[in-house]
Amino acid sequence: MAEPESTLKPVRLTARGEATRARILRAAVDLMTVKGVAATTLDDVRAASSTSKSQLYHHYADKDALVQDVIEHQAEEVLANQGEQLRRLNSIRGLERWRDAIIQRNALRNGAYGCRLGSLASELSDQNERARSALAGHFETWLGLLTDGLRRMRDTGKLRRDADPERLATGLMGALQGGYLLAQTEHDIKPMRIALDMAIDYIRTFEA
Repeated sequence: MAEPESTLKPVRLTARGEATRARILRAAVDLMTVKGVAATTLDDVRAASSTSKSQLYHHYADKDALVQDVIEHQAEEVLANQGEQLRRLNSIRGLERWRDAIIQRNALRNGAYGCRLGSLASELSDQNERARSALAGHFETWLGLLTDGLRRMRDTGKLRRDADPERLATGLMGALQGGYLLAQTEHDIKPMRIALDMAIDYIRTFEA
């Protein structure tokens, strides 16, 4: 009989084991970013991480387990960066700085590969319910950061009282993700800038 989940203790990894797991995950992140999740096999990850089959399966029972860690890794990096910027958001100028930072980062790859979370969502949401649920939660967190910033702007009198932070944040997120997709398709960040500029221009109509 299986031991109840609540009494199961997490396996502690040695420093060497942690390093191997991190190497596997880093290889999977890189491969799935460039090739996509479906086109990346466990053999690809094993070769790229210079690990044996037994090492790989010691850390990840199957591809789905690895994909979940890839999602969490990407979300942690994206949301840490977004949180650092958006928790200080309190003005239209702050929105423009946030826009500039995202565009500059995406320009480093000339728009290639799109949004790290958006690309995963596009590929996995209709195929993997566990992945879809995890990604939905991370997007909700991201949207919450935008909403909180816009609410601060309204509460401090930068935006009119009739401004709806949740609605404006949803529109801004839509412009961002659509901008990522257009930039990825054209390998040009210009469409992304236009989409974000138009969303911010609309928010500017609510300035007090």
